[in-house]
Amino acid sequence: MAKEITPRSEDYSKWYNDIVKKAGLAEHSAVRGCMVIKPYGFAIWEKMQAQLDKMFKETGHVNAYFPLFIPKSFLSKEAEHVEGFATECAVVTHHRLMADPNGGGMVVDPAAKLEEELVVRPTSETIIWNTYRDWINSYRDLPLLINQWANVVRWELRTRLFMRTTEFLWQEGHTAHATRQEAIDETVQMINVYAQFVEEFMGVPVIKGVKTPNERFAGADDTYTIEALMQDGKALQSGTSHFLGQNFAKAFEVKYLTKENKEEYVWATSWGVSTRLMGALIMAHSDDDGLVLPPKLAPIQVVIVPIPKPNEEIDAVAEKIATELRAKGISVKYDNDARKRPGFKFAEHEMKGVPVRIGIGKRDLEKGLVEIARRDTKEKYSESLDTAVAHVTELLDHIQDNIYKKAFDYRKAHTTRVDTWEDFQKVLEEKGGFISAHWDGTTETELKIKELTKATIRCIALDEKEEAGKCVLTGKPSNKRVLFAKAY
Repeated sequence: MAKEITPRSEDYSKWYNDIVKKAGLAEHSAVRGCMVIKPYGFAIWEKMQAQLDKMFKETGHVNAYFPLFIPKSFLSKEAEHVEGFATECAVVTHHRLMADPNGGGMVVDPAAKLEEELVVRPTSETIIWNTYRDWINSYRDLPLLINQWANVVRWELRTRLFMRTTEFLWQEGHTAHATRQEAIDETVQMINVYAQFVEEFMGVPVIKGVKTPNERFAGADDTYTIEALMQDGKALQSGTSHFLGQNFAKAFEVKYLTKENKEEYVWATSWGVSTRLMGALIMAHSDDDGLVLPPKLAPIQVVIVPIPKPNEEIDAVAEKIATELRAKGISVKYDNDARKRPGFKFAEHEMKGVPVRIGIGKRDLEKGLVEIARRDTKEKYSESLDTAVAHVTELLDHIQDNIYKKAFDYRKAHTTRVDTWEDFQKVLEEKGGFISAHWDGTTETELKIKELTKATIRCIALDEKEEAGKCVLTGKPSNKRVLFAKAY
């Protein structure tokens, strides 16, 4: 199976597509730009969704659902917001089909034109804030902490499975607050929740930061981001949290009565992550033999394979191990399909990124042993049957930690401080990764660097300390470094 995967060193993009397809994660659909998420891929997404949902609820948020369709006039109420999404909107203009009088099948009924066009949601700020106007009256109604799990549509010309598709799955949080500081605190809290999830569960190290004004979400006062580095040296924006100020409250007249009986506009945030995280998971950890999954998100954490084929003795041992592991909350599959040879099963589960494989053979059982194989390092060794369950339980934690460490070490080795334009260009072309450099703070310079190199400012890191320096391109004064990279 691994021979069917293009090596990373040969063609990284094709390697990624090969893994998505060969591991059974997703495939292109009949609708241009859209994807079918297959059961194994969706099982990973479900584990992500369940953990994130738990974390949201632990921070006081509740789930709701809002319409897929947004009246076009709603998008026009916040000028910067509509400008940011105008070129990506899918628009519904009619509500009925009819038989073609010329015998050409079904056509749009011209008499069924909508009085107002409906936009298929690219994001839900407008429809939600129009609703919040009826939900919020006084300070007693605040804070309002709502999350939505949904699909959105952004019309894309160039697509890649999970990374950029016309329709994708995500969650979007939308909160309303009585004060500016409460809304800022919420924005920061949620970027921290995202960072915790991506690092602790996905095993991907991230840098938390603030976007430049040019890179902010359309309609936001500030955008916080987590940025991850993939194995090809490109950055991936993995989650964002937006402080919206009072922009949407003013656009939709969402006010509340204070304790002093004064009318004030509320303060807002929005935040979201999407199935793009699936792309991050694949690109951060996988190798030329297939998918590598962190145990916390693997649909199957342990697979047991009989060698060379199942029999009563092996079945009994496998069932005992599986039962004890499941009692510890570990997901186990006993692959006793007699039609497949052990070698095929090994390759199949390696391709799918199953973290641990236990091989049970007659000769090993005679010695009281089983074979353990870990997906992350390819290491194989024998383990006592008596200690196998305890060992595998600990091993899953070690694999989770090792996967993170490997990604962290890669990022560290591919983060470079530069002070000259010559070094900036050289590092970008020869090494890639994050480049820490001074910037003069102007959008003009930011866009010029992008034009010259295709590198963008990924963020101004939250933990970046002030430091006197000169802009890497213009030589103008700068008091802080920012992170540049080529990005997805």
